[in-house]
Amino acid sequence: MNFLTKKGRRKWILVISGLLFILFSPIKLYTQEFKRALPGRTFSFPQDHFSHPEFKTEWWYYSGHLQADKTPFGYQLTFFRTGVRGEAKSQGSKWAIQNLYFAHLALTDESKKEFEYREKISRGSLGEAGALSYKKDGEPFRVWIEDWSVELKGPLMQNHFLKAGDKDFGMELLLTPEKNPVVHGQNGVSQKAEGEGFASHYYSISRLRAEGRIFLRGKEFPVQGISWMDHEFGSSQLRDDQVGWDWFSLQLDNQTELIFYQIRNRNEKIAPYSSGTMIFPDGTHLYLPPEAFQIEVLERWRSKKSGAVYPSKWRVRVPHSQIDLLLTPTVKDQELITKESTRVTYWEGSVKIQGEYQGNPIKGLGYVELTGYAKPFSKGI
Repeated sequence: MNFLTKKGRRKWILVISGLLFILFSPIKLYTQEFKRALPGRTFSFPQDHFSHPEFKTEWWYYSGHLQADKTPFGYQLTFFRTGVRGEAKSQGSKWAIQNLYFAHLALTDESKKEFEYREKISRGSLGEAGALSYKKDGEPFRVWIEDWSVELKGPLMQNHFLKAGDKDFGMELLLTPEKNPVVHGQNGVSQKAEGEGFASHYYSISRLRAEGRIFLRGKEFPVQGISWMDHEFGSSQLRDDQVGWDWFSLQLDNQTELIFYQIRNRNEKIAPYSSGTMIFPDGTHLYLPPEAFQIEVLERWRSKKSGAVYPSKWRVRVPHSQIDLLLTPTVKDQELITKESTRVTYWEGSVKIQGEYQGNPIKGLGYVELTGYAKPFSKGI
């Protein structure tokens, strides 16, 4: 976001004016008990692809690996929604805010070892941004900030169309699922900490066929490849003694996928509520408690920009399935310092995978997300 431009100034005026509207209006209008993620939820699709404004925090996350001729790219596109108020009598005001929206777009040019990202923020009113809730069968889903968006396409709303950035740095992708959504955790919740509601409702589509185009430095690259989709929503996930997480999505060449997350406490020990999921080629899946997998850090990398020291190479093992994998970043520096949106500094990047699966050599591709290394993860989003 360029603060020297008229457009950039206008966007921040809208955000600040909306926040002032919240601060100086009667408090009773803005108090709401957001729902918490509790056991027993039954997911339904495509309904649960839509927004869930009854929960405070929600995000739609896409990452993947794309090939343009002989040039490999990694990408990440995430839309965040955070609720800042509930239903109120004054919601008809054009200044009324119920949600703030953020978006991050990152591209990794693996051949040139280059990484870039962009970010957006909007106050979610005046039509500048939004995320549609499910109303009735046949109504399409869309989450957007200005001209960045995710839309569901097709007769069953099964395909995901991503559009973000511009002709100098951007992409347009159509994603077609090759597997059905998989719900993580147990009994409809992905537990993150001790206590009722310290959890999220969380599912993934672990393999989608991707095709479209990337725009980089004024050039257009037709691309195809594979993608991963996450959707997560909840209201209270981390406790005060938890500083961040290490998250892994792995797509193996034998059509098996793995996802793990480890919550880190302030003493840098792994919280017992970490877990994972193994998705088999036929789409069936297996819940992995923390004792079922091992993640060993082999190398670390220090950011010159933030000073944070991140893990930068891993050995991942699932002993009962005879899986032993080595994960290596395609580019060391894939750090995002999002001062203009979520104000979170984190590492999110593409990795290459090689190792063994039940005694046979295996390769694959993946994405890793590391939060809380620059400073404890903010609970404001």
